[in-house]
Amino acid sequence: MIVRTTVKSIQDIMRQDVGVDGDAQRISQLTWLFFLKIIDDQDQELELTKDGYHSPIPKKLQWRTWAADPEGITGQALLDFVNDELFPALKGLQVSDRPGDRRRVVRDVFEDAYNYMKSGQLLRQVVNKITQVDFNNLDERRHFGEFYEQLLNDLQSAGNAGEYYTPRAVTAFMVQMIDPHPGEILFDPACGTGGFLSCAINHMEANYVRTPKQREKMQGGLRAVEKKQLPHMLCVTNMLLHGIEDPSFVKHDNTLARPLISWSKDERVDIVVTNPPFGGKEEDGIENNFPTFRTKETADLFLALIVRLLKPDGRAAVVLPDGTLFGEGVKTRLKEHLMEECNLHTIVRLPNSVFKPYASIGTNLLFFEKGAPTKDIWFYEHRVPEGQKAYSMTRPIRLEHFHGCIDWWGGKARKGRKETPQAWKVSAEEIKARGYNLDIKNPHAVADDHGDPETLLADLARAEAETATYRDQLKAILAEALLR
Repeated sequence: MIVRTTVKSIQDIMRQDVGVDGDAQRISQLTWLFFLKIIDDQDQELELTKDGYHSPIPKKLQWRTWAADPEGITGQALLDFVNDELFPALKGLQVSDRPGDRRRVVRDVFEDAYNYMKSGQLLRQVVNKITQVDFNNLDERRHFGEFYEQLLNDLQSAGNAGEYYTPRAVTAFMVQMIDPHPGEILFDPACGTGGFLSCAINHMEANYVRTPKQREKMQGGLRAVEKKQLPHMLCVTNMLLHGIEDPSFVKHDNTLARPLISWSKDERVDIVVTNPPFGGKEEDGIENNFPTFRTKETADLFLALIVRLLKPDGRAAVVLPDGTLFGEGVKTRLKEHLMEECNLHTIVRLPNSVFKPYASIGTNLLFFEKGAPTKDIWFYEHRVPEGQKAYSMTRPIRLEHFHGCIDWWGGKARKGRKETPQAWKVSAEEIKARGYNLDIKNPHAVADDHGDPETLLADLARAEAETATYRDQLKAILAEALLR
């Protein structure tokens, strides 16, 4: 694939530059460069198709002006232009409050971006390689989109990238079960690199978008927030690759920084699909925004926020760790609140290896709808395919592995669900009696037979005695060797 070869050669060039240290910086550098090329290609198309359209980037700073000519500025002159003109100007773009102002997108992307490259000659080589990709060519854009997805999958070596990575099979399954339609407001409050957003766009385009008006409605319903600079930049670029003209709906912010009570009715949404960061703690003071659920545990705060943000009949799909299911204290109050406010109808339990190598903890997919209390919860235990011990980098989870659950699901109305070796139902009364502990193991699973305890203890004693004998023999050999 030409695109893959092009990006690989770009990465090889960057490795020669003393200023670019490691995958995180390389990906960040790649992204702002690709962002400028993608938006310039998109601008040129919009200038032809939209009356009165003007690029959000001043003429001198547009890719076609300073980058497109392979014999253009290079060396120190190129570095001086990028560091002293391009970056300050794009960081300082004046933006308006009107919808569709693409200057906001550019400014937000460059707000915390940085040029890591120290060699103007190597930077010119990279720029020339990027210029070869035509993002107005649908075939090239599709190939680059596929590569970009792979790039996002490969982020595990980029520092703490696991915080914003969700396997694409998981996002695709969750979106398919939620089934978003154009015109519905869909929100990801911790969007990372935009996996849920891109899956939602793909789902709606494949099933419902047939006219420009429907596409406009789809784009108008998207909402997202990302706290960290690198995933925010990756997400905005991801949206441009998916043909979104105005990705300014992807805010660079911390969703939890607002008091819970300040989210008003007109900010309510139809759908939330998200994988909030878990295992992390929020900075001091954030817990004061959630007086009823005062905690620094990020996943818990997001769950409280999601319950508030959903409209009546709104629906959500959320990735949460096992700790949320069995946790006590604030977690108990939170689960009680969730089950009173929402119908928590399904929990899909995933094996520990789904998020490897980013994390190796049990995770769950919670599906719920706002407006009616929970009566029963269906649990579905997702299992690693036969012949495979665990999911891994080389054998990751794929959408086809969810087909059993999709067949069991019962469509939009969830009709005809039955208990199976992998599925079971628990009433809200039982959950309440358990102190809202949702960590319910599969009652149909056969417990592993580890053998008779007395036999196991005897085997252990025998093994320890053998070890002691070998140790004594080794000591004798060493003592004899020292006396020679």
